[in-house]
Amino acid sequence: MEALLAFNNWLNGIVWGPPFMVLLMGTGLYLTVRLGFFQFTKIGLAWRQSFGRFFKRAKEEEGGAISSFQAVSSAMAATIGVGNIAGVSTAIALGGPGAIFWMWMSALVGMATKFGEASLGVKYREVDADGTVRGGVMYYIEKGLGPQWKWLAVVYALLAGIAALGIGNMVQANTMADSMSAFGVPTWVTGAVAIVLVGAVILGGVKRIGATAEKLVPFMAVIYVIGSLVVILMNVTQVGSAFGQIFYYAFNPAAAAGGFAGSAVAMAVRFGIARGIFSNEAGLGAASIIHAQAKNSPTRQGMWGIWEVFIDTIVVCTMTALVILTTGVIETGETGASLASAAFNAGLPGPGGTIVLLGLVLFSYTTMLTWSFYGEKSWEYIFGKKIILPYRILFLGFLMVGAVGGLELIWNIADTLNGLMAAPNLIALLVLAGVLVKEKNSYMESPEAKE
Repeated sequence: MEALLAFNNWLNGIVWGPPFMVLLMGTGLYLTVRLGFFQFTKIGLAWRQSFGRFFKRAKEEEGGAISSFQAVSSAMAATIGVGNIAGVSTAIALGGPGAIFWMWMSALVGMATKFGEASLGVKYREVDADGTVRGGVMYYIEKGLGPQWKWLAVVYALLAGIAALGIGNMVQANTMADSMSAFGVPTWVTGAVAIVLVGAVILGGVKRIGATAEKLVPFMAVIYVIGSLVVILMNVTQVGSAFGQIFYYAFNPAAAAGGFAGSAVAMAVRFGIARGIFSNEAGLGAASIIHAQAKNSPTRQGMWGIWEVFIDTIVVCTMTALVILTTGVIETGETGASLASAAFNAGLPGPGGTIVLLGLVLFSYTTMLTWSFYGEKSWEYIFGKKIILPYRILFLGFLMVGAVGGLELIWNIADTLNGLMAAPNLIALLVLAGVLVKEKNSYMESPEAKE
């Protein structure tokens, strides 16, 4: 086990080293510039053509398997996960308060990245005569870059299928089991219950996943944000100091204090970006698989992607960070979900712990649902439809492995897999930037956009 951890740490250092950070952030910045800062200058239009259409119950377009809202709910089911609680807590515990600044930066450029992923997912999808939809990174690599790049699509699909067993499975199950163990629930019991509840949904396919996500995701996000706001308001005098720490320590080393070991600026950047990507998944490309299922046009679905990142990181992750920093629990030396739990308990004794537990359980559960779909669709691209049922069974089996496994190794492996699967997607986004610009410009000339 120690040898495996050592090897993964070595590989992780390469995957998340400076060159990859430049590629990841650089791709988002490049797309931001090429798209004319679309996620900022057209934020109002993006709202009207996403949530605005949903609230007005506007008619959906054809060509997909689920509604646009179900697609983004499913995508957010994957992004709003333990990364918003345990991931943010770990970023602060290892990188200091300044890590949150770099998490924000990854989100601001990641909004353009996710716009591109969602748009290309819809543009290059395939729809069978029976209505079955297939799309995602694999398809926009093969169809957008050309058949000679199919090998890269296969590499992505293979890595995504494996990564789903880590980021979307074992990490979620492990965090859920760890939280429940504090209440005396054995980890294997949590794993068994998770298998039953996840299996009941994923065995029904994408429509059941979408129907479940559109009900659970808004509910869990609102409950968590309200709970966080209560804690923040009770410590409102510390909010200014919290923001001050975030901005100051983004560019200055954080000194050790209490149980906090301190951190260098490089650690703030590394953990801020890494945990930001773990949370909003912009750059991984996996969300394109579920966005491709939407009954929508490419650019309009891309607008949902913008809000997906904004809500996940700028809103939900910031709530977690402010709760931790305003309650001062960073000095306890806790990390992961334990740090967030300590913060909520300090700010709201009694109900605080329940909010974290409920958030972790629901966030973990919905993340597992969507990532199982990401994994099966990725491997279906390589092995055909015959792999779907075996993959679902494999996915359920790994839930138990994650529930009873060690936290450090699972988180580290998930980090490594995230970086590996992102590389083919980022290459495709850079090459297809011109296609995105053309699609966006064409849409902006439409009567709908001009209104």
